Amino acid sequence: MYQQLWNSVGLRFVGFTSLTVQDQPAASSFANVLAPSMSGGFLYQTNVVRDGVDFEIVSHSSFPDYQLRLTQSSLCDATVKQRSGFLDISPSRSLFFWFFESRNDPGNAPLMLWLNGGPGCSSIASGLLFEHGPCFIADEGNSTIRNSHSWNEVVNIIYLDSPIGTGFSHSTDGSKVDTLADVAVDVYAFMQVFLNHFSEYSAAPFHIAGESWGGHYVPTVANYIFQRNKELIYAPRRGILKINLSSVILANGLTEPATQFDSIPHYACDPVAAPYPPLSPDRLQCRQLNISRPTCVRMIEACYKYQTKLVCNAATDFCWPSMMTVAPMVNKNPYDLRRSCDEDATVCYIELDWVTKYMNDPQVKKSLGAHEEQVFQTCNMDVNKGFYYQGQAMHNSAALLPELVNNGVRLLAYAGDTDMVCNFIGIERWMERLEHNFHKEFASSRSQLWTMKSGRAVGEFRSAGAGHKHAGNVTFVKIWDGGHMAPHDQPEAALDMITKWVKDSTFSGH
Repeated sequence: MYQQLWNSVGLRFVGFTSLTVQDQPAASSFANVLAPSMSGGFLYQTNVVRDGVDFEIVSHSSFPDYQLRLTQSSLCDATVKQRSGFLDISPSRSLFFWFFESRNDPGNAPLMLWLNGGPGCSSIASGLLFEHGPCFIADEGNSTIRNSHSWNEVVNIIYLDSPIGTGFSHSTDGSKVDTLADVAVDVYAFMQVFLNHFSEYSAAPFHIAGESWGGHYVPTVANYIFQRNKELIYAPRRGILKINLSSVILANGLTEPATQFDSIPHYACDPVAAPYPPLSPDRLQCRQLNISRPTCVRMIEACYKYQTKLVCNAATDFCWPSMMTVAPMVNKNPYDLRRSCDEDATVCYIELDWVTKYMNDPQVKKSLGAHEEQVFQTCNMDVNKGFYYQGQAMHNSAALLPELVNNGVRLLAYAGDTDMVCNFIGIERWMERLEHNFHKEFASSRSQLWTMKSGRAVGEFRSAGAGHKHAGNVTFVKIWDGGHMAPHDQPEAALDMITKWVKDSTFSGH
């Protein structure tokens, strides 16, 4: 049952926690219940033991409906400080996260938040255990192995399963989140409570990154953070931190659908433009794509203009079946055209099914703070359908970026060149068209070779605001022989890219 926790000083409300009759307060439960936060509000803290797991409960006076439930784990990478647990949005709704400090100089490392897409696909499953986390899934889901190219080589990183229904994130009353705006509200509250509690990261440059549908999530969340930061300039609120938003990182993202869908025939049928086009230009499917393309684009542009569920759903219902079915027709993996999908894999990669097995192991659940009855899903299709039903897929999330760029928030969009789902041509095109203070410089820029420290060329980049020694204010990176989950395919190159980006060093040299 859910019960409120109260401290012994003035009966101050701490928050909600899911306590059962077996739950016991830890020995230090009320040793440090009330503490001032970095931002002038108050953090309410206590410890409870549930099912043999010691949880730290943290809530914030400015966010009375939210609390963090934290535990410590040694899974995945025992060499660094880590925390996992839940942001309880209410007694019935919780978001799961897993945080790792940087392996190198964590006190001075930037902070990154990673969001996978779907919508409804887990950041833990893909981002952490399959792409760039401290460990990779291994041994058919029975263990993990160290990733020497993990992004926590250079950043402190949070993997957050958002929205509700993703991974271990759950609701017990049937409630759900199915709009981008609601995602942003919950993520902002999470970051406020997290940064107030872990104040050592509060001044660090904050980079928010997302993949696939994360191309919608990240601009929405970043813009929401930016707007709340602006409010604090004119109306400071006790207990609210200014989040040090440094950059937005879009990873093979769906961000500006009109331009991206418009590029599909070019990518699928032009052997000059794409490295592994699945179709020859004279194929019937190419003619069908080119016939459907203008109607699809007009319908998406109508969604941009009217922003109603009816208009946007019509665009989704037409464009998806007419433009996104090429790869399966030719027995190719749409996430990586170099290969076919793994046999019997739920989402093309058998390793993602291994993740499901691993995360549902009772000892793993206990170590991470998940209840034994919770079921981990790599991708939740009910969540997926909810966002599509609300017409969210065809929103123009790129329109939220210019204000950020014009106020010093840097923008990186990267794309693996073998990805059919969110192909690099469409991403580079909308980057060229985006209007901001660096637009002319970016639009007139030419692709340059991106080289690693070894001198090996691993891709191409274009940037504006970079000069000769910096990564740029607006930058597009193409990763050669990388798919939709490019860090999985090219881990060394991906780490080189993210290192140069967060350190603001040039891609053209080493």
